[in-house]
Amino acid sequence: MTRIFQSLLVAIILAAGMVASGPAQAVKIDRVVSPGGITAWLVRDHTNPIISMRFSFRGGAGLDPTGRTGLTNMVASLLDEGAGDLDSTTFQQTLDDQSITLRFSAGRDAFSGQMVTLTGNRDTAFNMLSLALTKPRFDAQPVERIRSQLLAQIRQNTEEPGTLAGETLFKTLFPSHPYGRTTIGLKGDVEAIGRADLASFVAERLAKDNLIIGAVGDITPDTLAALLDSTFGSLPPKAKAWVLPEVEPQGAGRTIVVKKSVPQSSIVFAEKGLKRNHPDFYAAYVMNYAFGGGGFTSRLYSTIREKHGLAYSVYTGLHPLDRAGLIFGSAGTANANVSETIQLLRQEWKKMADTGMTDTELADAKTYLTGSYPLRFTSSGSVAGMLVGIQRENLGIDYMDRRNSLIEAVSLADVNRAAKTLLRADALTVVVVGMPKGVENTP
Repeated sequence: MTRIFQSLLVAIILAAGMVASGPAQAVKIDRVVSPGGITAWLVRDHTNPIISMRFSFRGGAGLDPTGRTGLTNMVASLLDEGAGDLDSTTFQQTLDDQSITLRFSAGRDAFSGQMVTLTGNRDTAFNMLSLALTKPRFDAQPVERIRSQLLAQIRQNTEEPGTLAGETLFKTLFPSHPYGRTTIGLKGDVEAIGRADLASFVAERLAKDNLIIGAVGDITPDTLAALLDSTFGSLPPKAKAWVLPEVEPQGAGRTIVVKKSVPQSSIVFAEKGLKRNHPDFYAAYVMNYAFGGGGFTSRLYSTIREKHGLAYSVYTGLHPLDRAGLIFGSAGTANANVSETIQLLRQEWKKMADTGMTDTELADAKTYLTGSYPLRFTSSGSVAGMLVGIQRENLGIDYMDRRNSLIEAVSLADVNRAAKTLLRADALTVVVVGMPKGVENTP
């Protein structure tokens, strides 16, 4: 199969692999339990001969051992580089020839993966996934190739203002906690990772007791149940015990400037937020839409971009982690505009806390947040990802049916209470990467 034809075929598959748009209530979720006791959530869609699966193992890069920062990410980059009797070239060629997508990724709190296949290639796809998870080869040549790629990316990140700003912010917020470390890894640590480290990760971290699975597409519950056992059944029953401590963000109120000779500064900012299970999460979610999450309609965009013409972009979002919560945001502006942008940011932060939202803002936020929800169901991959996310957060198998009612139930009093509690302008930590005029580091 030529590369051009393969690319066209994959594009057709991705375009076809859609779940019919419509209300979330139209999505029926089957809870599938294999004979061996492995659980998955399934949304059946026999419209197209495609299966999309997402899976996640609890515990991510935050568990990387001291001196091995980047281990989780390196494993994610190597699992499809040869397994079982298939070396890297043969493994990749098999995926290409049968148009199977198989990828892995490392987050702070999870090690995740995705698989997409045509129904006709289903058995091969699930077998390839099983080999990758249970019999990765970690041969010397692909290990060194991937290591070189990761080291190049680490070097590149030191020159990319937005990435450098984000990494500096997390180091400041979590100076003595694993959340403060980059997920991609540190140069010396990545250089030191050996095959024994990679093998230990697979043996200790990829287990059935911390596995979450979501599947969407042309497959029946009975067929999926059998494939769950053949794919994941040989994983260890339990992962190695681990503890990631709760943590409060540090650096409250600080401004940190990282000098970089670029014409535009990257600004990132954050303060303590809410974890996903907090009772005020939905109130904060609605508030954030009006404040900084609503794109062209948000207060921050209106004030900083439209009224004052200072920033090219500005936004905020809730960033719940397993052991901490943040409200996070970013902006990009010319060096000469950074000081005024930060000043207006803090002013709007305080104003929302002091005066809250209006009835009109609340109604508009609810209309958008509930009306746009069905758009998340247009891709089979995004639905499979949602199935995993709902399970991770223990939201219940009926969450898709209940979600909009949770948004509608938020009152103006709820939103304004959350804003007053959450938004503290004097606790906002700001990192600027660039050559900003009139902005200096604060203790």
